[in-house]
Amino acid sequence: MRDSAESTTPAIKCKQGQFVLYRDPEMFWTGQAGHTFVCRVQRSWMEGTYDLVAVATGRFVHEAGGDYMRLLPAVDAMRDIDTAPLNPDGAADDMTAAAIAWLTQQHATANQRAELPAQRD
Repeated sequence: MRDSAESTTPAIKCKQGQFVLYRDPEMFWTGQAGHTFVCRVQRSWMEGTYDLVAVATGRFVHEAGGDYMRLLPAVDAMRDIDTAPLNPDGAADDMTAAAIAWLTQQHATANQRAELPAQRD
């Protein structure tokens, strides 16, 4: 049983498909580089561990402990789009390429003429 005084942040409950930041404890405590990386949750186990797949490398992590994971909320990933200035002058300087691509797509879609479906005879 886990001592609640051990951890300052409670373990999280993740669902399949969510993105998490995972820190490999063995790599971390032995001082190895690359110990922290973004993963997608593949499966959760009853005892509170998870099977993960590293997003960048496809590395499989079996039974990762929830204490070594932090949920990556969509709101954090999308903050640059949500807080983008309405003034277009210099707005792109503070935004990621993904944010600019999304806004460009939205602009193109919003400025298209609405088309009615073809009439049936």
